[in-house]
Amino acid sequence: MAEFALPKNSKLTEGKTWPRPVGANNLQEFRIYRWNPDDGANPRVDTYQVDRDDCGPMVLDALLWIKAKVDSTLVFRRSCREGICGSCAMNIEGQNALACTMGIDECQEHAKGKNPGAKKTGAVRIYPLPHMPVLKDLVPDLTNFFAQHASIEPWLQTETPAPEGEWKQTPEDRAQLDGLYECILCACCTTSCPSYWWNGDRFLGPAALLQAYRWLIDSRDENTGERLDALHDPFRLYRCHTIMNCANACPKGLNPAKAIAEIKKMMVVRDI
Repeated sequence: MAEFALPKNSKLTEGKTWPRPVGANNLQEFRIYRWNPDDGANPRVDTYQVDRDDCGPMVLDALLWIKAKVDSTLVFRRSCREGICGSCAMNIEGQNALACTMGIDECQEHAKGKNPGAKKTGAVRIYPLPHMPVLKDLVPDLTNFFAQHASIEPWLQTETPAPEGEWKQTPEDRAQLDGLYECILCACCTTSCPSYWWNGDRFLGPAALLQAYRWLIDSRDENTGERLDALHDPFRLYRCHTIMNCANACPKGLNPAKAIAEIKKMMVVRDI
């Protein structure tokens, strides 16, 4: 009989419960994934109590509060704090989101929506983006993600000599790029995609394909045929099964699944 076992030191364990802040009455509990590749221990979930009266309203505010006042060893990415850079993407209450734009109260409402009987005072659970190698704590390894984005050659490609001024577009042509160029490469969509979980080594994923479409329909670009040739592969494009997790996860409200469907239509039209 075959036996299946988790890799050594991969089982998630209960971690440390940190002391409550002295004198605080308005507390919010956070349960946060922790893993240090250097100590050889299993990943764990630590429990923290955050003083809401001494902390901002966003999940990132709580993480910064914990790091500054409770546990300086907690590791996570962050930069702009305005939903622009995509650095602080993580899995919060079961959904991929930006910690800087996800409100603590919003987390509770999300949890209550999934379980109407749940109390609003439950813990906020925070994990790294799913199905990616973890470097430490809440920091995923996005090397493959960015390499796949680079592979679609996300820059203007032309044969026509460059004009003295800028490349011009009509307002109508420019409008076609709305809903595409706003991607901040946070990886929330790609890491929410089951097809990418299964075929992440070959399927480009929602974020890269959204950007591929952005350049395919750019009226200034003159390399459409070659771009389509590069995507004409059973895995790079066609592993998308329109599950729509990507559209639900995108913090900018974009729809990668629709863009991927448009690329598939372009493939069909070209082959007719």
